[in-house]
Amino acid sequence: MNTVYAVMNVNSYIVAKDSISWERANFLLPIVFCLILTAIVTLPAQAQDARVAAKFQLGNAAMREGKTDEAIGYFHQVVALAPRMAEGYFNLGLADEQAGKHGDAVTALQAALRLKAAMPGANLFLGIAEYRLNHLEDASAALEREVKLGPPAAKTLMWLGVVYLAENHPEDAAVRLDQAAELDPKDLDIMYHRGRAHLLVSKNAYEKMFTAEPNFWRVHQVLAQAYGEADRHTDAITEYEMAIKAVPSEPGLHEMLGNEYWKSGEMDKAEASFSAELKIDKSSIMALYHLGRLRVTRGDAKGGVPLLQQALVQDPSLSRVEYYLGRGMAQLGENAEAVKHYEAAIKGDPEGDVAQQSYYQLAHLYRQMQRPDDSRTALARFQKLKQQADASQKHKFEDRFKPDGDVAEKQTE
Repeated sequence: MNTVYAVMNVNSYIVAKDSISWERANFLLPIVFCLILTAIVTLPAQAQDARVAAKFQLGNAAMREGKTDEAIGYFHQVVALAPRMAEGYFNLGLADEQAGKHGDAVTALQAALRLKAAMPGANLFLGIAEYRLNHLEDASAALEREVKLGPPAAKTLMWLGVVYLAENHPEDAAVRLDQAAELDPKDLDIMYHRGRAHLLVSKNAYEKMFTAEPNFWRVHQVLAQAYGEADRHTDAITEYEMAIKAVPSEPGLHEMLGNEYWKSGEMDKAEASFSAELKIDKSSIMALYHLGRLRVTRGDAKGGVPLLQQALVQDPSLSRVEYYLGRGMAQLGENAEAVKHYEAAIKGDPEGDVAQQSYYQLAHLYRQMQRPDDSRTALARFQKLKQQADASQKHKFEDRFKPDGDVAEKQTE
């Protein structure tokens, strides 16, 4: 199993076993507090006693002001005066939970549920309190009851996912967190826990695969991808070569190996790998792009331009292909065509690095074409984009064609 953990550590996939306790102590506290503030119930219509009404309102006001101990005192008076009023126990449970008195919160919320079994939110906060007491089975049972009362809220589903993660059931957690994300796709807490659940599902799947067949070619592919992401390109090359030895005609492997060779500066081997990929899949946009780009970068426009043109036919929206076609056409002396491709690249990525480098190339190309005004305009736009990028510390343009982190090799002219 050492291989498994080597891979997972390379990609930071392993979640420390003690991270659950850290979450209970810190990360989840503001989430609970916000939920509590929005869950406080108002005085029920049947509460006619003026003393109950006054204490209830004072308790709610104290909660909203963050005076939790005062709120607890008021709600204790409420339940003493009105022992059959579920709302009093509910708000007492919320106050206890906010004060960190999780056992007291469980007792109060259970009392509320005995009086009103379908009370919205009661099972949610009971589940949270049980979770923070490490009563995970009780927590998941309470949260599932809240879901069944429905329709479930995104935060309820999120908390159920959190509990399932703590119970080491990442598959169940992923299901519930996916449902939460459908209801609230922009919630950052849901995103975090959902991502964590799916990483653990992936980790478990890889562990099973490695245990079942350590020499399966997919194992070498996973290791290669992990090493590549960690910039351990020599190790990545070794693993890709082992995978290819097992399945020499598998689409994609030669192209990925070519990327690693390129990152390692072994351009001849990179070109050979991309060429091998095209023999397996003649219509591979990735291989066409990478081989075409490599050849143009190495000054072989005659060999690279036709490949880039084929890639562009398959997907006319590829601004990066347009950029390299511009460079290739410029190498061939087709300046007017080069200008068209640079302009198309800018149109596809008007604010990014592709546009920045296209303006840079256009400034030099216009100067060669005796168009000084256009050259100055292009250079000014290049400088503006570069200043914006430097000011905001942008990362380089990323898309599915990014093999090595660069957008374009800067020209020194």
